[in-house]
Amino acid sequence: MSNEPNIRVLVADDHAVVREGIRHVLAATHGFNVAGEAASGTEAVKLAAECEPDVVVLDVSMPNGTGLEVIGDVRRAAPQARVLILSVHDEAEYVLQAVRAGANGYLRKDSSPTELREAVRAVDRGESFFSPAMATRLSDAVRVESDRLSRVSKLALLTGRERDVLEGIANGETNKEIAGRYGISPRTVETHRESLMRKLEIHSVAGLTRLAVEEGLVAP
Repeated sequence: MSNEPNIRVLVADDHAVVREGIRHVLAATHGFNVAGEAASGTEAVKLAAECEPDVVVLDVSMPNGTGLEVIGDVRRAAPQARVLILSVHDEAEYVLQAVRAGANGYLRKDSSPTELREAVRAVDRGESFFSPAMATRLSDAVRVESDRLSRVSKLALLTGRERDVLEGIANGETNKEIAGRYGISPRTVETHRESLMRKLEIHSVAGLTRLAVEEGLVAP
């Protein structure tokens, strides 16, 4: 039997049966001590300060402050604590929001008891823990966010007139129509068009239109 101290765990979930289940799973193996149970976000913050847990297992959906909303407060109340989100939600946006808020891991509620214990141990060691499916969703969410930020940064390189031309193209206007709108020559419009395509690294009308719609420059 290990001589290492037990990992102190605070369990926060608004369903008593879930809290009892987590307690049972952790108690079934040496090395864990459920130091407290909370039924709401505000209670989780209060108990985090009182029982000084090593790991806080937080449900996403709770009254008086969801898990995502109180992660920051929990970390401030117990700076030493690591946060593991346990949720029925597996959408990429939930995983990304949790990581942004400071969570060290994200696990679905249908995970196995073994995986839950592994996750608690991992985040207690200072590691991140995501089940394979959650890791994939996080990777996808990060990629989407990275692509969006890349588009935004590229749009920032455009001049005001290039943005005007981009909007005109996305609205299906010809060079002549865009030129007439802004009192410039069609040749000047073509020059702006070539420049914005180069800056955005997009060389088709369909691609430009998609970007303009995604960034809210024109109505879909």
